[in-house]
Amino acid sequence: MNTRRTSPWAALSALCLGFFMILLDTTIVSIAVPDMLRELDTGLNSVVWVISVYLLTYAVPMLFTSRLGDRFGPKRVFLAGLVVFTLSSLWCGLSGTAEMLIVARAVQGLGAALMTPQTLAFITHLFPPAERGTAMGLWGGVAGLATITGPLLGGFLVDHLGWEWIFFVNVPIGVVAVVLTVLLVPDWQPRNSHSFDVPGILLSAAGLSCVVFGVQNGQHHQWGTVVGGITVFEIIGAGVVLLVAFVLWQRYNKREPLLPLAVFGDRNFSAGTLTAATVGFTMTGMFLPLIIYIQTVLGLSPTMAGLLTAPMSLLSGIAAPFVGRASDRVDGRYLVIAGLALLAAGMGIISLQARPDTSPWALIPALLVSGLGIGCIFSPMSNLTMSSVPPRLAGTASGIFNTSRQVGGVLGSAAIGVLLQARISTSTAHEAAVAAEQLPEPYRAPFTRAIAEAAAGAGEFGSTGGQTAIPGLPPDVAAQAARLASQAVEAGLTDAVRATLLLPIAVLLLGIVSAAMLRRVTPQPETAGRR
Repeated sequence: MNTRRTSPWAALSALCLGFFMILLDTTIVSIAVPDMLRELDTGLNSVVWVISVYLLTYAVPMLFTSRLGDRFGPKRVFLAGLVVFTLSSLWCGLSGTAEMLIVARAVQGLGAALMTPQTLAFITHLFPPAERGTAMGLWGGVAGLATITGPLLGGFLVDHLGWEWIFFVNVPIGVVAVVLTVLLVPDWQPRNSHSFDVPGILLSAAGLSCVVFGVQNGQHHQWGTVVGGITVFEIIGAGVVLLVAFVLWQRYNKREPLLPLAVFGDRNFSAGTLTAATVGFTMTGMFLPLIIYIQTVLGLSPTMAGLLTAPMSLLSGIAAPFVGRASDRVDGRYLVIAGLALLAAGMGIISLQARPDTSPWALIPALLVSGLGIGCIFSPMSNLTMSSVPPRLAGTASGIFNTSRQVGGVLGSAAIGVLLQARISTSTAHEAAVAAEQLPEPYRAPFTRAIAEAAAGAGEFGSTGGQTAIPGLPPDVAAQAARLASQAVEAGLTDAVRATLLLPIAVLLLGIVSAAMLRRVTPQPETAGRR
């Protein structure tokens, strides 16, 4: 065990650099969706999988990887994850097909799963309770800043270097993070010899994978048969049964369950974990429809789309440290509730404002409201959730807390993706039927059919931009039809985005209810962390 004295703030800074890189990759892909659709010659469902598979392999192993930190030391597990994450980022950038990119992203998620639980465990170890709010403020600031800096950095890289560079950029950052971690982070050894709950690992992984696969691919398979007579709903049902079996196994496993249900006896931990899941759902789900609207309908380049969201990122990063310090002095649940309400209000305003002819810059006030909300959430939510957890369960609780946020993100990505695809198909077909009324009667049916078929592909808009080929039109009608097709696609996409944004808003309302159940925790000096 490394016994040299280490500055806790220097150690936390090194850990936060790796944590920043992880969360950056949860949103940086969204900005590249239109370019990926074109350059990888694929559909929206495949690109949504590029997002979801990362979140899935990030979330599922995290309960297990938190135990690895307890057993082998958080620093060593963090470093192992950092190396896996950095190398798989290089693999992602070198991928030439959507299928290869999905596999590489899955490995990248495994690296993230190794790293994340160790950061919160280190905060409880390095800082006494009276200072943890400030430390959580820095951690929360990094989380909020990284999650919404993705579109800004991603837009610049996509425009100037290509979509591959949203992954290549992780390589130098990862190398620096490895060096700083080796030099600045203490080799703390909790010395907890855990046994590993193999049945729990298998049941949770299989159950969550089935649910996510079924939800995300339901629209793709028209909610019918997937393969060999097995239907989408049977896959989802099997996933639910496996997850129920997982919970029952955790209850009856008397040795060392993967998910010790006793930790949920703490009211703050239970409420905070549910709140974190709603935040993960929203933070992951909101960007896909928003970026598609800004780029495809409003016509902004990836760089300009990133600049449009930059004030939101900046305000969130500025607010989080102040909110973290305030959470040591005031009842943090009110800060969390205010943050969730502001984020929901910001998205609601965007949904009301969204029109095909809306000025992009008119969205900035609503984006600022959302950014302020995000800045108010992470620090007090994490502080309240983790503060009452006994030190011996810090690693396990950190894994559960982070897993809940990532599971929320997985479900958010899948649910938003399938809802967006369904709404694109329905809304664009409707708008095409309305636009067809302006064409001569013999050409209305072919026009409507061509637009509806393109929309049913749920991804064709990425490459056609509304210029869908409509066979059988004479030259004098073709120009008018092309203009009407573009208008129909833009109107359909806008309607789909507005409807899709209502889902994360509804989930945030659930988050407000769960946050209201949090109670203020008075720090106890005798539980101070070890330096």
